[in-house]
Amino acid sequence: MTTRILPAVGDADASRSITTLLSQLPDAEPASPVADSTSLLDLLARLAGESLDELPEVVLVHERIGPVPALELIREVALRFPAVGVILVTSDASPGLYSAAMDSGARGLVGLPLSYEELAQRVQAAAGWSVGVRRHLGQGADVFTGPGGTVVTVSGAKGGVGTTVTAIQLALAARASGHTVALVDLDLQGGDVASYLDVQFRRSIVDLTAIQDISPRVLQDALFSHDSGLGLLLAPGEGERAEEVNDRLVRQIVSALRHRYEIVVIDCGTHMNTANAAAIEMADTALLLTTPDVVTVRATKRMVRLWDRLQIRKAEETVTVVNRHTRNTEIQPALVEKITSTRVARISVPANFKELQAVVDAGRMQDLESKSTVKQALWGLAGELGLVKNATAEKQSRFRQDRGSLGSGRRQGRTK
Repeated sequence: MTTRILPAVGDADASRSITTLLSQLPDAEPASPVADSTSLLDLLARLAGESLDELPEVVLVHERIGPVPALELIREVALRFPAVGVILVTSDASPGLYSAAMDSGARGLVGLPLSYEELAQRVQAAAGWSVGVRRHLGQGADVFTGPGGTVVTVSGAKGGVGTTVTAIQLALAARASGHTVALVDLDLQGGDVASYLDVQFRRSIVDLTAIQDISPRVLQDALFSHDSGLGLLLAPGEGERAEEVNDRLVRQIVSALRHRYEIVVIDCGTHMNTANAAAIEMADTALLLTTPDVVTVRATKRMVRLWDRLQIRKAEETVTVVNRHTRNTEIQPALVEKITSTRVARISVPANFKELQAVVDAGRMQDLESKSTVKQALWGLAGELGLVKNATAEKQSRFRQDRGSLGSGRRQGRTK
């Protein structure tokens, strides 16, 4: 049996050394090395999208891979591609690191400098495990094998541009079309998702800070099951606890959510920190909300440049959404696109706060009427982003939701 091996090595000298040794292994088919964590995950996602059989049996992760640290990368690969055997290549072969690697989902550890016998043994063991998992999956086991759910982050160029309303409506649109959906409030100091959805829930994202390994099962205990069908991971009620949430925790949470839900929508608020920067970096789609006025468009340009300087997101990989759009304003979407060098969404959200005021005051954003032009635009945006299964399913689900809302609305209202 031929074993396909994909090395993920950022260091050029180490890459040559590993590739040379892999080519000497019997029945081995080493692929060209990938130089960073993003390239590795993108390649695995593309292969998994074609077929489970297209994935390599073994992935080698070098200790100096980046930008995602090696152990966190191993954890994400293990969660998203459970049929791939991952091996850590490291100069630290201590029992502590070995234990941490195994906890992250690695199938083995190879010490540096490389030994042919040790490498051959670890690759053979990981490949055998991978083949066994695939044989099990081929028998129809109900195990997740795909590239993972779609992650969308929603950020604001400045305060008050509508990030929370947008995130909630995108999540509701995706859920109404039949997707499983999680909505995360990463506006850690001032998150309002709970208020907009009339939620009284004591647990929040900070309850996960003391847990070393965030598995989907552990994560479920911190999620609130909303009656709209959304799984909610809420911001802490005490804003000062925001500093307890770091980028490492967010990476674990996003990976676990992606493994459990088809769509993950994250409200990142407007203030940049390491936590929401990690989410934006991991997202399949990063939305940046702006309004058609000079001050906010300038703020949008500053945010885009900040993301680029910090290597969080390139301008061309960012989707700008124009909120509170009117036809008679001088600043139109085409101008925003030119100024920010981002891709502006085809659908702009109209300025019509009167439609929102009642549901915002009631704290029941899920009860926003279908005839609302704001809702129509945001659900249309969800379709543009590929978050709804199809138009028919969306219309049918929306009709059912609205009928249910009419009944519950007579008893008591709810939204943001």
